[in-house]
Amino acid sequence: MFDVQVLTSTRAEYGLLRTLIFRMQQEEELKVSTLVTGMHLSDEFGQTYRQIEEDGVEIAVKIPILLSNDDPASVSKAMGLAMLGFADYFAAHRPDCIIVLGDRFETLAVCCAAFNEHIPVVHLHGGEKTEGALDEAYRHAITKLSCLHFASTEEYRRRVIQLGENPGTVFNTGALGVENVKNLKLPDLSNIENDIGFSLRQPYAVVTFHPSTMEKDSEQQCHALIDAMDAHAELRYLCTKANADAGGRLINRMLEEFAAERDNVILVDSLGALKYLCAVKHAALVLGNSSSGLLEVPSFGVPTVNIGSRQKGRIRAESVIDCESETKDIIDAISKALSNEMQEKARSVHNPYEGHDTSGIMTREIIKMLKEKKTNVKTFYDI
Repeated sequence: MFDVQVLTSTRAEYGLLRTLIFRMQQEEELKVSTLVTGMHLSDEFGQTYRQIEEDGVEIAVKIPILLSNDDPASVSKAMGLAMLGFADYFAAHRPDCIIVLGDRFETLAVCCAAFNEHIPVVHLHGGEKTEGALDEAYRHAITKLSCLHFASTEEYRRRVIQLGENPGTVFNTGALGVENVKNLKLPDLSNIENDIGFSLRQPYAVVTFHPSTMEKDSEQQCHALIDAMDAHAELRYLCTKANADAGGRLINRMLEEFAAERDNVILVDSLGALKYLCAVKHAALVLGNSSSGLLEVPSFGVPTVNIGSRQKGRIRAESVIDCESETKDIIDAISKALSNEMQEKARSVHNPYEGHDTSGIMTREIIKMLKEKKTNVKTFYDI
């Protein structure tokens, strides 16, 4: 039996990975567990590792790394803590491979520790571009530390190959998040309302706004968002907290103060994967700069207002409305999203991240890799 361990550090990341975890658990050849770190273990972000426990998924280890600050130096120190903690863990416990998703700083640190122990790394969502965030560089660095790649579109698959990866190890599977939208049984909206004590019975927006880590004006951008939300007071706003990136805590404090002074706004630490998707399904629009607005939301037929440069370079459906991080631009984009024309267009849009049997393809290729005993030793592929 092969020991497969899945790294997760955020609520959103686990929400995507859980489908793959459940699919792999069906295979007698695989023993599946999780490596839990980052925001999952923070009181400030809702101790979201509990969702993993509630799902009955084994947690192999919990390694705290977050500090009380989120300035650049603290992010670097958190990466150091991740390297130290997972170096000790991998020296004592050697899984047959680890699976990672995306582009976060702690993910890069863990991949470095695994690479040094010659533990194969399987990477999801490589080849993507997010020019407004440091994640852009983290993602491509993780690609070079990985020996098996699952890209979410054909363009991203080609870009991973352009980075020197052998085409035989790079697969266009579509995005797990889209598979979740199509296959998961979601709770009733009333369950969310009861949990958060907030009515969603009139048009509402789901809001997630993260710092653009290549820029240093998170406060100004969040002010613009808040002013735009006030200008559209006919909506209710269900806001989720920003990630633990540099500037994230500032955004969360601003949204907390804003929500405390408004009857039509609520800020929650985390909804969890199923409740988040349910909230999106019934929303009038999704607002902010989260990757979810580009990857999963179009599959619900819901418009996305994507603010600023954080997702610059990513492929997007025609239901995504891009705007600058300025109050007037955000106000106009919300108005466009609420228009009958855009609401109708969103309901029939094609999502470029849609695949077929995404988790099944991933599972089969992981098993094949493990049986072939592939390692992180590889040759740069010239195109």
